[in-house]
Amino acid sequence: MSEVLDLLKGFESINLEELAKVKLLDRMDRKYMFHSSQLPDVLSMAKEYYYILEVTENRYSRYSTTYFDTPDHEMYILHHNGKLNRHKVRFRSYVDSDLHYFEIKFKSNKRRTIKSRLKLPDNKWSLEGETGQLLEKITKYKADSLEPALQVNYNRITLASKKMNERITIDFGLNYKMKEKKVELPSLIIAEVKQDRSSGSSFTHIMHDMQIHSSSLSKYCLGIASTVDNIKTNNFKSKIRNVNKILSSHA
Repeated sequence: MSEVLDLLKGFESINLEELAKVKLLDRMDRKYMFHSSQLPDVLSMAKEYYYILEVTENRYSRYSTTYFDTPDHEMYILHHNGKLNRHKVRFRSYVDSDLHYFEIKFKSNKRRTIKSRLKLPDNKWSLEGETGQLLEKITKYKADSLEPALQVNYNRITLASKKMNERITIDFGLNYKMKEKKVELPSLIIAEVKQDRSSGSSFTHIMHDMQIHSSSLSKYCLGIASTVDNIKTNNFKSKIRNVNKILSSHA
């Protein structure tokens, strides 16, 4: 980790206000998963093309997210079955900056990700009031039909293209909690390229050069598959095998 922290110091930085220029709430996403031992090489190559987000003198941030789903995990099952026009519902805390949001992500039938969010005064999660109204306005779900399904914690490095048309998130230190069960994946890195349209990306070129292939398994689906007994995972088996292969590798 000390090597990674040293590399982060070598990036030119931007602040939250500057990053807001590339919010990309309606966007195209591409994900990559790789072993933490490869992260220093990735950062070394990315430094030329990207700024790094710095908040309160920190160049990575702690995230805590609680996902909501139906008792039978309908949102997970829809994703597993490859259905589009689907939602994910979550409360997210940016721990270091003490910011809290209610968020709904929509995956359209054109494979675009559209995110709606509502800023909250604290981290007391409730689907009453404004949050419940937003939920029922843009999804088919009623507030009383959902319950906490999974807590996801991780650290995030956020990069912005020097062309200001693209964001990269690099997540590490991933762990899941579901009731009394906890799963930790410390060697897994999940990187995501976020663009307003499918265009050229220096980061995707870096991934290609390192022979790291894109993978679409979401953190939520990986967490549910890892923590919920007897949940349907058939369509994710090859991706879960890939995760296990990464975790056991030493690049």
